[in-house]
Amino acid sequence: MRQIDWAQFGLSAPQMLPVNGIDMAVWDTNTPSEMPPVVLCHGYPELAFSWRHQLVGLPKAGIRAIAPDLRGYGLTSAPDAIEAYDLDTLTGDLAALLDAKGIEKAVFCGHDWGGLIVWAMATRRPDRVAGVIGVNTPYTKRPPIDPIALYEQRFGPDHYIIFFQKPGAMEAILEEDVDKTFRFYMRRSSVTPLEFDARPEGKRNHAFQLALQNFDKSKATHPLLTDAEHQVYVDTFTRTGFRGGINWYRNFTRNWLDSADIPDLVVQPSLMIMAENDVVLPPSAADGMEKYVPDLDRVLIRGCGHWTQQEKPEETNSAIAEWMHKRFGGLRTS
Repeated sequence: MRQIDWAQFGLSAPQMLPVNGIDMAVWDTNTPSEMPPVVLCHGYPELAFSWRHQLVGLPKAGIRAIAPDLRGYGLTSAPDAIEAYDLDTLTGDLAALLDAKGIEKAVFCGHDWGGLIVWAMATRRPDRVAGVIGVNTPYTKRPPIDPIALYEQRFGPDHYIIFFQKPGAMEAILEEDVDKTFRFYMRRSSVTPLEFDARPEGKRNHAFQLALQNFDKSKATHPLLTDAEHQVYVDTFTRTGFRGGINWYRNFTRNWLDSADIPDLVVQPSLMIMAENDVVLPPSAADGMEKYVPDLDRVLIRGCGHWTQQEKPEETNSAIAEWMHKRFGGLRTS
């Protein structure tokens, strides 16, 4: 397996830290700042590398940025047990990361699944959270029934989250041709949420496993990544496989069961960055958030699909930096 030349992306090599019983790969800009550091949490199927533009851009705004390969991804450990990927453990990893860095509190910024983790940090580890930034992923209150049952009721048995519940099934599809997998996933959006919602019901059930199997990579359009960026994902996931990240999805029921006594209230200052053309997490998904996140600012990034921080890096960096300076400028932190 070839070694990744991080310098070509403006990045240094990661630091390996023992946290919460695993070894975690961490990129830290170590930027001197009076503001809290921003911990950047990636989603599925991504890496700390997904935040490469922020690791380069945010220090220019005087912000210290820290991006880990989260549990199960990249250079970080990937335990075997499914229950090793529940939200209590994932948030524990981030609290332990702060401990390892000697940081009392941070702003946690998460995209996609990383968004679920940073909102959970606010409610499960509030003493470590100075603020929260959700990128595409809104805060949602705890559902009245098991979310797996809810997804199946709403979208049917072919919805990707339902399919992910069977150990090994999605891994086999994703790992058959990793190059194809990332040519399928890492594309700019070609439809708006309104256009997506106008499709026949069977065409909007998010059955990504079926779409991937039928995808012809030779006809891929709207690529998001350069060849070098694409190769980082391909080389990394060829080495690691996808099991660790998919195990996050296999804990939806466990996370729901153990959150019954956690209040649906985020008291920390928060920013919701929405992407106009994300059909998986459309801006409308954030409607009504203020009921549960009263200290909330919003930014809409136009012409942007799901992979916001990679597709519109300058706009994402500006949104984060402007909010950080507005909410935390002049504050001294550890």
